[in-house]
Amino acid sequence: MFESLSEKIKGALNKIARAGHIDKPVVDQLIEEIKRALLSGDVNVALVEEFGKNIEKKAFEKIAPGMTRKEHILKLIYEELTNIMGAEKPVISLKPKKILLCGLFGSGKTTTASRLAKYYKKQGLRCAVVCCDTVRPAAYEQLEQLAKKVDVQFYGEKGEKDPAALIVRALKKIKADVIIVDSSGRDALDKELINEIASINSVLKPDERILVIPADIGQAAKEQADAFHKALDISDVIVTKMDATAKGGGALTACYATGAKIKFVTLGETPDDMEVYDPKKFVIRLVGMPDIETIVEKAKAAGLEEKAKKIMKADFDLNDFYEQMAGIGQVGSFSGIAGMLGLGNKIPKEMLDQQQEKSKKWKFMLDSMTQEEKQNPDVMEQSRIKRIAKGSGTSETEIRELLSNYHKTKKMSKQLGLSKMRQGDMAKLLRRGGIKF
Repeated sequence: MFESLSEKIKGALNKIARAGHIDKPVVDQLIEEIKRALLSGDVNVALVEEFGKNIEKKAFEKIAPGMTRKEHILKLIYEELTNIMGAEKPVISLKPKKILLCGLFGSGKTTTASRLAKYYKKQGLRCAVVCCDTVRPAAYEQLEQLAKKVDVQFYGEKGEKDPAALIVRALKKIKADVIIVDSSGRDALDKELINEIASINSVLKPDERILVIPADIGQAAKEQADAFHKALDISDVIVTKMDATAKGGGALTACYATGAKIKFVTLGETPDDMEVYDPKKFVIRLVGMPDIETIVEKAKAAGLEEKAKKIMKADFDLNDFYEQMAGIGQVGSFSGIAGMLGLGNKIPKEMLDQQQEKSKKWKFMLDSMTQEEKQNPDVMEQSRIKRIAKGSGTSETEIRELLSNYHKTKKMSKQLGLSKMRQGDMAKLLRRGGIKF
């Protein structure tokens, strides 16, 4: 996510990391480059100016013992970027609760309802989703199908036009720890929508009132968040479609500027492509450092921890490569994991999109290989490739493509975003400043 923004910020940081002497002109140039990068990511102008002033003000203040001026400035940039992105990770309470989702048409409320249900289900809570969208014709069927997909309870009443009455009956019938209510949307927050959600709110008495906002609206998120908060006292925000727009920085910073706490962000199309929003981890990815912790957390949940460690260390054979591609959906989309690893746009998108589709053929190819060939693909030569293609019912070109993708992935995994030297320097500088990965 934010590939262009990330590349620009990494470029600016690399310049100062390589600079021999740090003086005011060097710092001023760094500030201007990062400000331009943030503005290109649709971050609010006032926030960008505040960011620049804070860096300028603190850049030449007294530094902590044992730190260099360069280390101090890099640490300062990390802290200020984290502040404008939300400062602190939200606290997610794992206890019985009722959640009301609201937002405009196209925000992704219904899909978010199923993702939330799956998230809390993974934490050991019984979940139910309730269709209170009495306006959109396909809302009932969509939420019902999504509920089946993530295996949680579903409640809805086709044809019911009174959402408050529906909620009364739903609360009597549903037996669950977490009840997630999907409300109707509109093209705009008008009086009709406010009254409808207010009626649901009065009956449901939710513990959390969450506004769902798509990242592609950018800075307009501030106006929307302000309006919903004033009308309905929103407790939290979920930002969707973060992987599909360059305006995500604007949405994140705009929501934060209203005082609303961003609780989750969604990054893909599957039910698992939602994560707790952690500004510190987000900035780590933005500056090109690998977010290893998030990958390991997801891998543990999917029972793939050892495979994830092998991926991160680039210590995998063809068996591991196949398993990581075939099972990648359990951890998240491959493009999402590439972003966490700090690879950004360094692996071609076409390659990322095609991996899982090809995994079935790859299984046949691996079944036709010897143990030596799977553990050491470098032994492959023409006669072996011809034998494997014949035994697996595939072509020699497809065998070579598998081997090529394996070698490319291994090479990219070793490189992790920045070059080894620059990545190592950046990690060392931020760690010495008290920032942990």
